[in-house]
Amino acid sequence: MPSAAQVRIIRAALELFARNGVGGTSLQMIADSIGVTKAAVYHQYNTKDQIVLAAAEAELVSLDFIVRAAEAEPSRLRARRILVKGMIDLAVDHRRTVGTILNDPVVTHSFSQHDTFKKVMDRISHVLMGDDIGHQARVSTAMLTAAISGTVMHPLVASLDDDTLRSQLERLVRRLLPAMDSTPKSS
Repeated sequence: MPSAAQVRIIRAALELFARNGVGGTSLQMIADSIGVTKAAVYHQYNTKDQIVLAAAEAELVSLDFIVRAAEAEPSRLRARRILVKGMIDLAVDHRRTVGTILNDPVVTHSFSQHDTFKKVMDRISHVLMGDDIGHQARVSTAMLTAAISGTVMHPLVASLDDDTLRSQLERLVRRLLPAMDSTPKSS
């Protein structure tokens, strides 16, 4: 659980990442935005990469909460709807900040080896695809999650308000899910 000081740093970093990109944001900029010295930021995080990963892990906690709510639902169809709606809500609500983190090569590499991330992704796949954890299920899950996260960051939708974007994503994802159901189960 991050301390209050770490939360302030993460929030400031997210705002700066959204405005300047991860590469265009320095530790000094983060320190300046919250009115502390660079040394104070170093006291909490030794590198910018650690801040980026901490911010990404905070988002992972939010995603885990959504997955738990879906897993608690006895109906598979309802569980899928809860999961997809939660994923869309999270993506839309954080589209201006999280996208820059998720596209960062440090985060991509770290999360590909991050056990908690892999487990959450497997749980998402289980809610969406059932017991099938083969290659096709993994690719289908990756496509669905990439479609959601990629869409909210795309320049073509930057001018859309959150409600319009959310409703369009929900409509289109509903069309994808039946196709996922009809795919043959295979590894």
